[in-house]
Amino acid sequence: MIIDIPEGKDPIGYVWGEMVPGIGVAAAAFSLSVYEHSTLGLREFEAARLRIAQINGCLFCQDWRTERDGQKVEAEFADAVTNWRTTDLFDERARLAAEYAERYATDHHGLDDEFWSRMFEHYSQAEVVELSMSIGSWLAFGRLNRVLGLDTVCVLPGH
Repeated sequence: MIIDIPEGKDPIGYVWGEMVPGIGVAAAAFSLSVYEHSTLGLREFEAARLRIAQINGCLFCQDWRTERDGQKVEAEFADAVTNWRTTDLFDERARLAAEYAERYATDHHGLDDEFWSRMFEHYSQAEVVELSMSIGSWLAFGRLNRVLGLDTVCVLPGH
């Protein structure tokens, strides 16, 4: 970790809450709202989230699995996300979510009409906006945690 954390302080709470309270508290609320208010199915949500975690290299995010109504994705899901182009574990929505996450993070200028045609065959406009905001959150905050070395001590509140 490259940030000095005072003795006895929770690293995440300190960096996200105390160091920059005007930004960090709002960022944390946005980050948590992605999990609390998502209308996306668990598989497409996790396909996009985990693809961003893989690209960011965030250790915590790669290890984390979102739970909804007592359900989590299967153990092989992370490998399927890595191989999103060829896996037989994904339906078209999950495959597109992983592709969109990857392209959003690495080639957002390359999102062309062909991609958007495929995307809108399977997602509504509202779902694309929600997925875009979620991916943006994971990209920014997962990368922040990785860059600052917080990904080895990260725990979501209440977990």
